[in-house]
Amino acid sequence: MLPNSTDVLVVGAGPIGLATAATLATRGINVTVVDQAEQGANTSRAAVVHAHTLEVLDRIGAAEPLAAQGIHAPRFTVRDRDRILVPVRFDNLPTRYPYALMVPQPVTEGVLHDRLVALGGRVLRPYQLVGLDRDGAGATATFADGAAVRVRYLVGADGMHSAVRRLAGIGFGEAGDEGESFTLADVRVDSDLPRDEVILFFSGAGMLVWAPIPGDDLVRIVAAVPTAPERPDRSFVQLLLDHRGPARRRSRIAEVVWGSRFRVHHRVADRFRVGPVLLAGDAGHVHSPAGGQGMNLGLQDAVALGEALAGVLTGGPEAALDEYAAARRPVAHEVVRFADRLTRLATAPAGLRAARNLTLRGLATVPAFRTNLAHRLSGLVYR
Repeated sequence: MLPNSTDVLVVGAGPIGLATAATLATRGINVTVVDQAEQGANTSRAAVVHAHTLEVLDRIGAAEPLAAQGIHAPRFTVRDRDRILVPVRFDNLPTRYPYALMVPQPVTEGVLHDRLVALGGRVLRPYQLVGLDRDGAGATATFADGAAVRVRYLVGADGMHSAVRRLAGIGFGEAGDEGESFTLADVRVDSDLPRDEVILFFSGAGMLVWAPIPGDDLVRIVAAVPTAPERPDRSFVQLLLDHRGPARRRSRIAEVVWGSRFRVHHRVADRFRVGPVLLAGDAGHVHSPAGGQGMNLGLQDAVALGEALAGVLTGGPEAALDEYAAARRPVAHEVVRFADRLTRLATAPAGLRAARNLTLRGLATVPAFRTNLAHRLSGLVYR
């Protein structure tokens, strides 16, 4: 049952909402988390947690239990079929987490949920936000069942189609295009490709991400396609891998364990704060999955926002919330630009591929280039 009032209401119980709430709970703040779904989703497209995100999650006691459940991938490579264009190593980075952690989003959500519960919090379901009235002292959130909750602050962690963002009247960039179409599949595969390496394949047909995930021979495949099937089957994924993946030693799909599709627009919200309303994660920014930055950026938002709110609610200056918004929005723009550049490189026209490959292989011989790319992919550049 919803309370009549709460210091902070977090709308959305995905990883971003859970991380925000856990950050607040570690500091003794009265926080309520709601979600419109009757139960949490057990499927997702996010599968990587980068080094800086683990550093941030360590501040709320979530990094170690999460790291224990995933594959530690110390390498990332950009390839054009069989040719390695850019090798990137994470294992020499200045961090306690010198790897990309390959772990499905439901596991990440489970760890964050357990942490919230251990701190005395819980998620209330199903509650659909339908109204929002702001005033000088906070806001009143109204739900589909008629319930109303008085809040000092409201956090929109409810994804790309955020009701919080819409009700707060915050714009979300250009809406004219249909966005990029992606297919996603978790597959069992017979392959010589390494189990401790994430690979971004460039090809004339488009990009393909190869990411090992926990489980016997399990790999996550993500590919940009003109039209994605609702549930990709084995033949569809095999064709993608044959046309975009390794050519000399063919990887064979044995089974599609789960598959889905999604569209992504490259957008950043016009503002991350309007009075008592604040945004985090996909409610504030969405972009291509190239580089695996989406959930990572959102989790970094979440802990930063939770810490800022906790500071204000324990007597700190209100300006900390403006500082959160001012700091996180430019980072979102930078990540969107980075993902867009990777996508454009991956889909270069046939006539430019040879020049692109030659340029990238040349840059890859420069240690500073590889180091900079490793810091950007790992998120350490945003420390």
